[in-house]
Amino acid sequence: MNWLLSPTNVLKLGGAVLLALGLIGVTGITNNISFFNLDTGENVAHLALGVVGLGAGFGIKNTELHRWLVAFIALSGLATGIYGFLLPAGDFMHPNFFGITNLENPADNLLHLIVGIWAAAAAYVNKQPAEAMTPRMAA
Repeated sequence: MNWLLSPTNVLKLGGAVLLALGLIGVTGITNNISFFNLDTGENVAHLALGVVGLGAGFGIKNTELHRWLVAFIALSGLATGIYGFLLPAGDFMHPNFFGITNLENPADNLLHLIVGIWAAAAAYVNKQPAEAMTPRMAA
């Protein structure tokens, strides 16, 4: 399970999940789920962040940069999750998160907090080099 706390793997796995979530959101599958409704602003953010996460995780070899990117994800995930609980309800015409999207759904806010905690653990708690945490195939 240590590989889940590798900053590189957070970027790769998190990027893949965000890209998938953005693609699912664009299809409209989540539009009728009241506790987890993804609007256009969230879908665009998830798609963009997914591509950036995958690009950084697979395309950049600097593991210290990975750690800093994951630290930023931790701070933004925690801040977005907490802020989402404080926002008044928004609607399609009046998004409540800086006029971009709606973040009042408890499931969405909890997900942001969980991602923030996971990223914080990967960036701050586990100080092993990212390469040392990659699972190895037995010879």
